[in-house]
Amino acid sequence: MSLLERAVAQYRSLRLTATANHLASLLAQAEANELSYLNFAQLLAEHELKERTHSRVTRHLRQAQFPSEKHLEAFDYRHQTTISKRQVHALLDFGFIDNRDNLVFIGPPGVGKTHLAIGLGHKAVQAGYKVLFRTALDLVEDLELAEMKGELKKRLNQLSKYDVLIIDELGYLPMTRQARYNLFQLINSLYEYRSVILTTNKDFTSWGEFFHDDNVAVPIIDRIIHHSHIFMLGGESYRLKQKSST
Repeated sequence: MSLLERAVAQYRSLRLTATANHLASLLAQAEANELSYLNFAQLLAEHELKERTHSRVTRHLRQAQFPSEKHLEAFDYRHQTTISKRQVHALLDFGFIDNRDNLVFIGPPGVGKTHLAIGLGHKAVQAGYKVLFRTALDLVEDLELAEMKGELKKRLNQLSKYDVLIIDELGYLPMTRQARYNLFQLINSLYEYRSVILTTNKDFTSWGEFFHDDNVAVPIIDRIIHHSHIFMLGGESYRLKQKSST
């Protein structure tokens, strides 16, 4: 075994995988640039940290289960004048996550609510937070299945491990009594503990319509808006504008 192979094996045993995988090229880079011992040590550390960060972000993006690639840079503020770029960028210090606040985007279909939610979710993952995306329908079905198996508490604990839970399209379909109860259990378990990004097509005064029960809607609304930033989005559907222009 050569000296290089032995060093690679030692780095692997220390779980410095990125350094082990690229040790030969890092050595060549150091020699070509005549790096000092200290600068070479720094090069190894920076490379390992960079690769670990990349692996973590890639893994967490996969776990987030975003349905599509939506980035804030591609959001067209010309079609959505009720929210400004400055307002959105002010959220990128992620103080709302650290403070366990919620974000609520309210508006008709097609005005960019989901785009903003996913875009902020992407940025949060890149900043080191764990995010999960779920449509309200998928989330309700997920909780109902867990409840049927007698594992609702276990599932709620799993969901509470994420720093941010994105619930998309709440209010498009009515809910059963059990679904309302399960959703309340979830919101209650996250209250002042984790952040929720919520998109909905109905303002809070109309939530009783799809919950079919104001006694359930009120405590859910109370917990969501207690610590929240609410954005009312208006205008015509951006998707319809795109279609009409083609």
